[in-house]
Amino acid sequence: MQLSAYSDYSLRVLMHAALRSPERVTIDEVALAFAISRHHLVKIVHDLGRSGYLETYRGIGGGFTLALPADEIGVGDIVRLGEESETVIECTRRREGPCRIRSVCRLKGVLDEAAAAFFAVLDRYSLADLVAKPSPLRHALGF
Repeated sequence: MQLSAYSDYSLRVLMHAALRSPERVTIDEVALAFAISRHHLVKIVHDLGRSGYLETYRGIGGGFTLALPADEIGVGDIVRLGEESETVIECTRRREGPCRIRSVCRLKGVLDEAAAAFFAVLDRYSLADLVAKPSPLRHALGF
């Protein structure tokens, strides 16, 4: 399973904010640190703010900070926010119609079990776990 860029960037934004907490962070700082397009980050920061993970500030001196303690932000929750579905394969809503073997196929069940295991692992970790050793991360990001 490959994460969408949206999920990847969401986690990076939150990690950056956690590493800089309680300071405000700007989208430009995150874009520069991770070499990501600012354009991509604007929507992500907005959505993370609307979802209650970031506190956003407009205007001069604006930016964002974590809205929750890092140990209360679950990695699985952030990935679920960024992914369209927890389903790996879709057997009924396809452009070309339902799969011809879906009534006898076991593949979907196996892949659903694998996806559940994937999210079960992510659910064991918080943002705090991702930034547990901040010094090397801060150094790698240039602050």
